[in-house]
Amino acid sequence: MTFSELGITAPLVAALEKQKISAPTAIQSLAIPAIAEGKDVYIHAETGSGKTLAYLLPLFGRLELKQDITQVVIIAPTHELAIQIQRQACDLAQNSGMPVRTLLLIGGTSLERQVEKLKKKPHIAVGSPGRIRELIAMGKLKAHTFKVIVLDEADTLLDQESLESTRKIVLAAPRDRQLLFASATEQTRSSDEVALLAPNHIVLQTEISPVNTNIEHLFHVCEERDKPDVLRRMLHAMNPERALVFVHRNATAEMVAAKLAHHKILTTDLHGAFDKTERKKAMEDFRSGRVQVMIASDVAARGLDIPGVTHIFNLDAPAQSKAYIHRVGRTARAGARGTATSLFTAQETRLVRRYQDELGIELKEVRLREGRVIPLDEHPGSANSRK
Repeated sequence: MTFSELGITAPLVAALEKQKISAPTAIQSLAIPAIAEGKDVYIHAETGSGKTLAYLLPLFGRLELKQDITQVVIIAPTHELAIQIQRQACDLAQNSGMPVRTLLLIGGTSLERQVEKLKKKPHIAVGSPGRIRELIAMGKLKAHTFKVIVLDEADTLLDQESLESTRKIVLAAPRDRQLLFASATEQTRSSDEVALLAPNHIVLQTEISPVNTNIEHLFHVCEERDKPDVLRRMLHAMNPERALVFVHRNATAEMVAAKLAHHKILTTDLHGAFDKTERKKAMEDFRSGRVQVMIASDVAARGLDIPGVTHIFNLDAPAQSKAYIHRVGRTARAGARGTATSLFTAQETRLVRRYQDELGIELKEVRLREGRVIPLDEHPGSANSRK
């Protein structure tokens, strides 16, 4: 089907064409009609499948632009994801010529300035649960006008630290509001919460496997102390256009970034200890191509769509398969191909079977030899040593 056949208006179709988007993805074809009908919907699809546009397009079509009220609130678990969603909404508005007002509401920025901007009555507010809840409590963001609430990365918003704020935002809105949920993965607790908040919701799912099939999965075994040097050698061998390197700890991100920079590899790092200004600069440097490599803790893994990421490296291997999905999902976006390489100690190789069994993927062991990354079975005398 085409976007026009899905009921998307001509100005929005033209806006998509300016972004070189000509045909809907599978999840968009399923979600757009259901959302346009006002149903509560859980969009469950792999990373890179176009979930954000799957809800933005029908919501743009339903906005009553003559009403100076906030009609749609989109909640995201991280500042980076909120910024990305708001940027995508702004692009749709600008490229379509629709006078849609959007506003970003996240912590780490001036509360007073956000309160002032709310006086202009944005049609769509995008932000973090803590700041949105705070503005509702202050009476500056009027929850009674909300017609739609979107929970992007719903499994994170409905689990642990974000749950209370998210729940209070939903409960502050009118009972007949539409609820939309989007995520690449699903947890038992978040599923239970979704059932409580939207008992009549429908689940739309397109992919059997949660992992993009355009990703090649590799791993290399080395000592823990050697991982930064192995990473440096792999970056030289693979020469990625743009690479994300994931670590567990903020201190590790800073250390590895400094070591790579010492070897003239253009690098930045992004982690939770940075303030908003530092994180914004890191993202801009990486998006623009001013740096080739970004070292990140998992704060960067949730939902971010950074064009041109060709390689993912797990310097610190995630213990859970779910975390692996979100990390590697930053590559092979929009039909492109990508490579994910994990550096394991001998003790960590047990994760190979976990990832393969739980995610239905194959991880191939590789070695570094004479400045090249080669499959293990091409290494003399070492064929099929770990099956």
